[in-house]
Amino acid sequence: MQITPEFLHKYNQPGPRYTSYPPANHFTESFNAASHSEAIRRSNTEQPQAISLYVHIPFCPKLCYFCGCTTQIGGRDEQIVRYVDAVIREINMTAPLMDNTRPVTQIHWGGGTPNSIPMAQIRRIMDTIYAHFTLTPHAEVAMECSPAYLEFEDIDELRDMGFNRISMGIQDLRADVLASINRDAPKHPVKKLVDYMKAKGFEGVNLDLVYGLPRQTVDSFLDTVAKIVEIRPDRLVTFSYAHVPWVKKGQVVLEKYGLPTPEEKMQMLVQSMEYLNAQGYQTIGMDHYALPTDSLAQALATKKLHRNFQGYCTRETTGQVYGFGASSISQLQGAYSQNLKVTRDYMNAIEAGNFPTERGYSLSVIEQIRRDVINEIMCNAFLDFDEIATKYDKPTDEIKEIVAYEAHKLDSFVADSLVNISGNQITISEAGRLIVRNIAM
Repeated sequence: MQITPEFLHKYNQPGPRYTSYPPANHFTESFNAASHSEAIRRSNTEQPQAISLYVHIPFCPKLCYFCGCTTQIGGRDEQIVRYVDAVIREINMTAPLMDNTRPVTQIHWGGGTPNSIPMAQIRRIMDTIYAHFTLTPHAEVAMECSPAYLEFEDIDELRDMGFNRISMGIQDLRADVLASINRDAPKHPVKKLVDYMKAKGFEGVNLDLVYGLPRQTVDSFLDTVAKIVEIRPDRLVTFSYAHVPWVKKGQVVLEKYGLPTPEEKMQMLVQSMEYLNAQGYQTIGMDHYALPTDSLAQALATKKLHRNFQGYCTRETTGQVYGFGASSISQLQGAYSQNLKVTRDYMNAIEAGNFPTERGYSLSVIEQIRRDVINEIMCNAFLDFDEIATKYDKPTDEIKEIVAYEAHKLDSFVADSLVNISGNQITISEAGRLIVRNIAM
């Protein structure tokens, strides 16, 4: 697709990322620890019945200037042990509130840099999870890893603990780009790491890239994508760098190098998408790509793709998400609940015997319907109003009214061949996925 300045101007409008609905800026501190406990209990009778667990490890050996995650630089051995103790205690506090006959279909570790802490501490948390919960035979157990701190022996240990998917944050292969963002290069060649993971029985390997970083050009980023394709990961992600120095002060330093323009970033996105599609990868959502054999591609083909705060997943592995650790978010059918962000505050709350809830949000049925509609658009590029109506046992017209749907609002998208409307179904074209947030709005 030819991206013109006119196209960029026409659809360049601010809006929510829709990582959740309502977005996180609607969370409120009136949702407290008591609200969290009640939401956990209520979730036992809500759908989906499957359980997803998220473990947040905030520690990073050094600050990557581009990062927008909740992290803590360094972390002494005794502090890491204290933090792991707190996570274990939080799991022990939460598990009795949950129906332990419900299956766990997904475990995801994020950060921070989870693989920067000792493997023995990771094992302590995993042993606690296994003591409380039952995993399905095909549960996805994944960890986000930095290849700068990943040894082959670590891969062996993670596999022994039950991990079957690893996501490595590569960001870029160029040394000058990595230097500008203060990120260490991989300790071992990425291809050797990926080949070793596959040989050890990991069912999936994700490699993450970021575009819009200092010293990147359209051509250099496409060259990086081409080199990653040679490694042949099961999934590949091209994240857009969000420059928000008023939120993340560490990003200010990047301005001395200069950043790609919005037009250049769009070309990075479009050209990498076209290249990846030509190399056999299927586009998943806005910025994910998967080989046809991967479960995400298969879920998209059957319109059963979903996502949560940890990324895209299949409906088979989708569960209500229960988060553990500082800043983690529990994403339940009827509520969102976020833990205290500051590691020290989180540990203090747990050690006092309290749930470390900082804020959250309780969703009405109307908001749950709106969330489902947005998710279908963002994930499957397809919406069937009748299907949503059946799920909530409401007339189709009422569903349309709840989301303020009027066909004429999509006229410009239809005219540009980005959207097709047929009866109560809306289909988004490949090009339309580039501006899927606009369509969702």
